[in-house]
Amino acid sequence: MTSIEEQLLLRTAAEYGVPGPVAQELMARTRPCLYLVPHEEVPASRRGNARPAARTGGLPALPDGVDWPEPRNPLVLSVDCAALPHDVLDIELPADGHLLLFTEIEYPPDSSVVLHIPAGARTTERSATYEFNGEAEQVRVYEPRTLYPMPGLTLDSDWEEGPQTRAFLAEDGAEDTLDGFEEAVLDMAFGGHRPGVCVQIGGHSDPWDMAPDEGDLVLFAQMAGQAIDYNVFTMNLIVGTREDIAARRYSSLQYDQQC
Repeated sequence: MTSIEEQLLLRTAAEYGVPGPVAQELMARTRPCLYLVPHEEVPASRRGNARPAARTGGLPALPDGVDWPEPRNPLVLSVDCAALPHDVLDIELPADGHLLLFTEIEYPPDSSVVLHIPAGARTTERSATYEFNGEAEQVRVYEPRTLYPMPGLTLDSDWEEGPQTRAFLAEDGAEDTLDGFEEAVLDMAFGGHRPGVCVQIGGHSDPWDMAPDEGDLVLFAQMAGQAIDYNVFTMNLIVGTREDIAARRYSSLQYDQQC
């Protein structure tokens, strides 16, 4: 899983004037994630080995006998599981095949669907046009954009509640110091400046409102609307239990749209 070597963490903390115990409290509240970003946002140090693993938008390729899921929400994300880096996440995704996410990103969806298409399945790209009550209808199709997986770290929004951190924050100027250290650590894990607008798999959520990944629920994926359509300003979050995610019980996932 994505991590930072402890000595490097402590050296960075010292550079920022952050006590070692505070740095260790920070690391204890991290979770690894995968950012899915366009090629231009891949850190320069990692571009040579970068390989595409996902796509926003486009049309779905579905197996014979599998129709576009009702109520025919747009396809917003396709993930090639075999192309994802292995041993990064702390949630269990399929080792191969494709994950397809259908949802509405412009308005709160009535329903959303995650499908796993097994590797080797014979598939056909489906048309966005269909018939409803004798009338021709069309599903919204977003512009396809190729995405590259980059490991990163995410922080629990409540990590500053640790006793060492609370004591440090009582000092003058400590809040700005801690903000700078936090940003440096998360950028270091990514290998460059982290993307502000992206698709994220796993990790802690970065919500605009209440975090949906609480209790037994963990983040499966979150998608900024602008990562799919530049003119859509929403945050779309999908959560579930670790057990349901590992067992591919995707119908049990929960969806939250924030705007």
